[in-house]
Amino acid sequence: MMQEAGEKMREMGLYFITDSTLTKRSVIDDVKSAVNAGVKIVQYREKNKSAREMVKEAKEIKEQCKGRAIFLVNDRIDIAMAIEADGVHLGQDDIPCLYARKLLGKDKIIGVTAHNVDEAIKAERDGADYIGVSPIFATKTKKDAREPLGLEVLKEIKKIVGIPVIAVGGIDLTNLISVLETGADGISAVSAVITKEDVEEECRKFIEIISRFKNTSQ
Repeated sequence: MMQEAGEKMREMGLYFITDSTLTKRSVIDDVKSAVNAGVKIVQYREKNKSAREMVKEAKEIKEQCKGRAIFLVNDRIDIAMAIEADGVHLGQDDIPCLYARKLLGKDKIIGVTAHNVDEAIKAERDGADYIGVSPIFATKTKKDAREPLGLEVLKEIKKIVGIPVIAVGGIDLTNLISVLETGADGISAVSAVITKEDVEEECRKFIEIISRFKNTSQ
């Protein structure tokens, strides 16, 4: 990955993930709201649509992010390559990071979900650009969500790896500060944002708190 993109990953703040099953409007509307609020990274996560539908939707999201936010596709390297996204985010059951890098090349961003310290270390060793540690707290966003890891595991991973760490799962405004205190480079709050009536306003709340925390903790 290009060095400047690596530096950007450390300043992500709110990492926005789409979810067509939770949105009150549409995935496209949510992305518009998020980017307007100042979100700098968007992950398109879709489990229920055909590849044809995903390509169409991903192209629209890419346009919304153009020049404003990094755009990643969850799981689907084929979709990411087809629409020339900025990269992908991979789970532990997806194509391994080493092979994804061969397909995407060195300049694309690859994120990997880690559920423990060993997976985080392996992701960094295999060339991931950042790690999504999940789930920190109990979450209903994913049907197959694991038992929550808690803050201590997040803190340990942050100390051990040198690449950016994004905290994911069950994060909302009530526990946000406790997550930031672990040293996490960014956070993702899915249901706490896209289930609200005003997605843009909710994104702004998170961005403001994260920015304020990082400015006072430097």
